[in-house]
Amino acid sequence: MSNFYNQTRAASSLMRRLKRSLINPTAVTRPRCFTTAEGHRPTLVHKRSLDILHDPWFNKGTAFSMTERDRLDLRGLLPPNVMSSEQQIERFMVDLKRLEVQARDGPSDPNALAKWRILNRLHDRNETMYYKVLIANIEEYAPIVYTPTVGLVCQNYSGLFRRPRGMYFSAEDRGEMMSMVYNWPADQVDMIVVTDGSRILGLGDLGVQGIGIAIGKLDLYVAAAGINPQRVLPVMIDVGTNNEKLLKNPLYLGLQQHRLDGDEYIAVIDEFMEAVFTRWPNVIVQFEDFQSKWAFKLLQRYRNTHRMFNDDVQGTAGVAIAGLLGAVRAQGRPMIDFPKQRIVVAGAGSAGIGVVNAARKTMARMLGNTEHAFDSAKSQFWVVDANGLITDKRENIDPDALPFARNTNEAGRQGLREGSSLVEVVQQVRPDVLLGLSGVGGLFSKEVLEALKGSTSAKPAIFAMSNPTKNAECTPEEAFSIVGDNIIFASGSPFRDVDLGNGQIGHSNQGNNMYLFPGIGLGTLLSGSRIISDGMLQAAAERLAAYMTEDEVLKGMIFPPISKIRDITKEVAAAVVKEAVEEDLAEGYRDIDARELQKICQNEEEVLEYVENSMWSPEYPTLVYKRD
Repeated sequence: MSNFYNQTRAASSLMRRLKRSLINPTAVTRPRCFTTAEGHRPTLVHKRSLDILHDPWFNKGTAFSMTERDRLDLRGLLPPNVMSSEQQIERFMVDLKRLEVQARDGPSDPNALAKWRILNRLHDRNETMYYKVLIANIEEYAPIVYTPTVGLVCQNYSGLFRRPRGMYFSAEDRGEMMSMVYNWPADQVDMIVVTDGSRILGLGDLGVQGIGIAIGKLDLYVAAAGINPQRVLPVMIDVGTNNEKLLKNPLYLGLQQHRLDGDEYIAVIDEFMEAVFTRWPNVIVQFEDFQSKWAFKLLQRYRNTHRMFNDDVQGTAGVAIAGLLGAVRAQGRPMIDFPKQRIVVAGAGSAGIGVVNAARKTMARMLGNTEHAFDSAKSQFWVVDANGLITDKRENIDPDALPFARNTNEAGRQGLREGSSLVEVVQQVRPDVLLGLSGVGGLFSKEVLEALKGSTSAKPAIFAMSNPTKNAECTPEEAFSIVGDNIIFASGSPFRDVDLGNGQIGHSNQGNNMYLFPGIGLGTLLSGSRIISDGMLQAAAERLAAYMTEDEVLKGMIFPPISKIRDITKEVAAAVVKEAVEEDLAEGYRDIDARELQKICQNEEEVLEYVENSMWSPEYPTLVYKRD
């Protein structure tokens, strides 16, 4: 994998990284030993008895030892049998399987939502065990705490809300946020995921109920990246909703007024950013599911002055770039051929344009990173939105989509025009890749997929990336049955592989943002970089693309299994740390200063060790009572 990794970076004209990766390992001093304070020393608590059992951060349930029960006044409050954490998990899993159906609120309540309810109850009473269960069963439960089930949770959140998790800043709190932020009990917060609920997955404006997406993302930061759960904060910024059903629902928990807009909206976000960075100067803020109207504007407003990124714009783009690079490999072509790929993109929202911008930059870097290369790379994309092909004749064109508007004369020579349908574009362009980020379920119809049979590629790639599952542009069964067995398929939500017969498997790759955003956040944290640069994001995508072996990609497997998410995150975070050091952005973390970090990054194994030993693991600490 290391050889291919170096080739990948060379193809991207990133010679500085290549040189660093070729440093003679014999010239490096013996590996340093890193330790972490996360969960490996006694924890002082200022409560005892039932207060401990009611606190999910410290509660161990039946796993409290007899010594701890005496020390914390718990003797007699728990059954006498002391159980190991493994026994606790086994008991929980038995209950989970038994209660899945019983937990449903009638036949309309899907089994996945019942699982979410049970996991949420565990989270409420025992945080450590919750993350033990999640990490041990990440492939099964990631779709429950994250997409696609989190979309259903957000739609029903007003009815599911039981106890507060995270913070809510609203338009009614203007002028008070600086003091409000001190209501959160943690003196140190490493990671915030914030949403305004305006565009939750592909479900539209869900208002305050969008807090569910922030909670789910941070669960994955803990499980995948080992961010300490006591140092994460889900945030909802409630500026109203334009969802008329919610405005008329007397049980809706948010502000029942239409959304703020313009300068009023910006003022609320500005006040929130000032408040959180005043209390926690080193925090990283991930913007999540903001409508396209604001996603790019807020990213450009803050990205050069704050440790922040937008997962829909930059995370989605990074995962898509990794998939696109993987598709080139799966087609049996050298990575340097990526700038030759003809890509039709369905969707011109924040995710779609974010991916196209990132892919254009990647192509330009491979072509020498000149102004001419950057300008010519845009000709590889045909962007189609709800009104058809975007050309320079489009009226009131979105400024973010303008660079990718096709020249009318050139389009005419291809048999296309302003507003040409997706089917027409696929027929005429004959693309190597059909990329869907539209949020429109079933958009890749039989006619569209039939048209893709004319692709100039012997192995065309279909990326149906919209979430949740019902919004996927097509299913893998549809893709393989209509286009044929010799395709590459990826989606944003999980699908089962397709049995093609004769022992052949059609791989359904999940191009999920969780492959990247935990590593981007962790790498930024451990590097101490004050911003998250394009180079850091590019390094993350390239490391993900290089994770798969040659044999795997030739079988059509371009993304790794979710079960490897901790290892994937470690690799991605290491790449982000190294890039931050190379760009002279790293300022160090805790007792590791910038100079020490430079030394660590001279050796691949050493930086991986540094990352791994900095990741929190869900182990019960020894609790020691201390009177206030």
